[in-house]
Amino acid sequence: MPFDLTAPEARILGCLMEKEMATPEYYPLSLNALTNACNQKTNREPVVHYDEDEVLAGIEGLRGKGLMVVATSGRVNKYAHRLSERLNLGNRESALLCVLLLRGPQTLGELKERCERLHPFDDLDAVENSLRRMAEFDPPLAMRLERLPGMREQRYAHLLGGISAAPPEPAPHAPAPLAGRVEQLEAEVAELRAELAALASAFQDFRGQFG
Repeated sequence: MPFDLTAPEARILGCLMEKEMATPEYYPLSLNALTNACNQKTNREPVVHYDEDEVLAGIEGLRGKGLMVVATSGRVNKYAHRLSERLNLGNRESALLCVLLLRGPQTLGELKERCERLHPFDDLDAVENSLRRMAEFDPPLAMRLERLPGMREQRYAHLLGGISAAPPEPAPHAPAPLAGRVEQLEAEVAELRAELAALASAFQDFRGQFG
């Protein structure tokens, strides 16, 4: 991984990228604004509840990795990222990386829809082509994940660290061995036959009493 971000660092970086592209008039962000952006309940997966101390620790981590700068505005520190500059990213790659940092692994369709307010893509092919270029960076920035059981579409993830790019996928329910299933069915059939035989015997007794 290029930077091996922690989860708070990944969230902070994604928020700064998002605000820079979506609301540049409010960028850079103060500590309070950045904390609120991290804890948003919309456009975030998972939803987190960081306090300012946790955000400050993430800021220091990003500064140590050369991905954060601090700009003083009056008596308030404001924070800006340097990821696009460090990696020489275009608008397409920045938008995709931002959404992946904020929402984890996603399909092409989800990425196209969620990048709309940051950088619109013409079609799914355009999204896929940008992701392919990101996968060819040295080191790579994105990858295509294996298809999950029951899902028709594959997902893509960033490779910067933080929230795992490839979270553990639930193992499909393993079917019982065939021999075991046959034995179970045979037992159920035998039980049903016994019940039918008991009912038939009871019916014969009833006819004998009242026939």
